[in-house]
Amino acid sequence: MDYKPNMEDIKKLRTMTGAGLADVKKALTEAEGDFDRAKELLRERGLAIAAKRSDRETSNGCVLVKKADGFAAMVAVKCETDFVANGADFIAMTQSILDAAVAAKCKTLDEVKELEVGGQKAQEIVTQRSGITGEKMELDGYLTLEGNNVEIYDHMGKHTLCTMVQLNKENVDAGHKLAMQVAAMKPVALDAQSVEQKILDEEYKTAVEKTKLEQVQKFVDMKLKKAGINPNLVDSEDHIESNMSKGWLTQAEADEARKVIADAKVEGEAQLKMPMIEGIAKGRVQKFLKENCLVDQEFQFGDGDKATVAEWLKQQDKELQIVAFRRFTLVAE
Repeated sequence: MDYKPNMEDIKKLRTMTGAGLADVKKALTEAEGDFDRAKELLRERGLAIAAKRSDRETSNGCVLVKKADGFAAMVAVKCETDFVANGADFIAMTQSILDAAVAAKCKTLDEVKELEVGGQKAQEIVTQRSGITGEKMELDGYLTLEGNNVEIYDHMGKHTLCTMVQLNKENVDAGHKLAMQVAAMKPVALDAQSVEQKILDEEYKTAVEKTKLEQVQKFVDMKLKKAGINPNLVDSEDHIESNMSKGWLTQAEADEARKVIADAKVEGEAQLKMPMIEGIAKGRVQKFLKENCLVDQEFQFGDGDKATVAEWLKQQDKELQIVAFRRFTLVAE
């Protein structure tokens, strides 16, 4: 049978699959007009292309958010380039997956991947689109909030950063502003009690090490000044070499500085007082909590006062509280 696809069949299969004109025409020709077989061929080719690109980096993509019937969700599909990410077809594909996920009230990303969307699993749709564009794609994130009084926000309508905030009672304006606050200030938790212990432990450990380094450096700088050496000229090996080449340091001065620094580091580390170090570190953890817990952050969308989010909420309604929030971004921060 010498089958040649007509334009009507080509348009029909393109509508069904979203595949390119040349791919559709080739699949129909090989399948001799059998639409089911042509769709399978396109699917197989999409899988093959996706497999070839499995080690590529997906640093772009689309994040969308939606709420309906007491359920809100955001989904992210990643790709390689902003050209594809900003394409109407890619955004429409992401929207169709999100629409289906919200309608089905999916709880997890795995549920979304297995979800039937227009007769295909969501994961298969993404894989097929990968075959069409030639870029690696992946369903990368899915977050939800259940219940009433949820406000959603797509930052600047660019589909790269979305947030959701749930309040204990209806207040659309407050919910919207808080969703913008979450987008702008990227809190890690609602309040200090909600911060994961591993985050606190890591922050404390980092704060201790940073404080130790600072205290030792202060001791080194003091020793350098006593030796008549400007600490700013010898604060790194690269800086020492650069200043020697400029004639600002002689070889002898550089050698003396290196010896003073080495000896002072050993002496300074030996003199560290751990109770003081731990006290400073705890203060730094408290500063981290103030800057990264939503209710303790300075509210960014008020009338110019320096109120925290918790204080601003009380100004709106003494009973108003944040129940939960979600945030997802594809932008490196």
